[in-house]
Amino acid sequence: MKLRRPYKIFRTVALTLVVLSLMAPLIWMIAASFKTNVDIYDTDKAFAFSPTLDNYANVLQQANYVQFIGNSLWVAFAATVLSLLLGVPAAYSMSRFNMKKSALVVLMARVIPGVSLLVPWYYVFSNLQMVGGFTVLVLSHMFVSLPLIVYIMMGYFDGLPTELEEAALVDGLTHIEAFRRITLPLSVPGIATAGILSFIFSWNNFMFALVLSGADTKTLPVAIFDFVGYASIDWGGLMAAATVVTLPIMLIALFVQKYVVSGLTAGATKG
Repeated sequence: MKLRRPYKIFRTVALTLVVLSLMAPLIWMIAASFKTNVDIYDTDKAFAFSPTLDNYANVLQQANYVQFIGNSLWVAFAATVLSLLLGVPAAYSMSRFNMKKSALVVLMARVIPGVSLLVPWYYVFSNLQMVGGFTVLVLSHMFVSLPLIVYIMMGYFDGLPTELEEAALVDGLTHIEAFRRITLPLSVPGIATAGILSFIFSWNNFMFALVLSGADTKTLPVAIFDFVGYASIDWGGLMAAATVVTLPIMLIALFVQKYVVSGLTAGATKG
């Protein structure tokens, strides 16, 4: 008992320091979004300042951020749905039919930095006159989300028992029917987890949209740079724009974290 109390104190202090170190940049960003540029540079007004909503008004009214929010939602949603439609059946096939070579290709696609493909992508898509459209953005985001979904769902399918599928095959169902009627309903937690993580990765993707998007197809991470000029930086507007980008994902992660954790661990405990 004497050893447990110092350990609990140390654990509490350590966790508090870790949480504060992680939350400090976020707290500063949100606080700065309610300050003027003068107040941001004034260290005496780090905590005591007069809040203003002018930065958010500039973001939402003058910078067309409503359009950019819609662009981000559309690209992330389309990339996630298409990746799920392709990735879930692919992961099931690799898991059930022991397709190790295909799984190796997926792993390689997961490891290769996407930035290394930007130059050939830009060359190919520019020759096809696709640069600046939503199609090329969705396809590029799928390069990140599709291997992620396959990687997650392969582990999930590996953890599901095969006896139910074998019984369905004995009853006369085909592999596709067994997958649709038996395996797919059991995989809803894993599919939800993969879809949520894919949406978050796509929402936060910056480099692909920076190179391949156009003036009307900008996503939020790229649109933030409108507040960075050659001579000066609008820190208030920049922090407000960053808050608009960050808070929706934080709220989604807050409400669905238990589903994400259960989906990631279910494949390792079933069967």
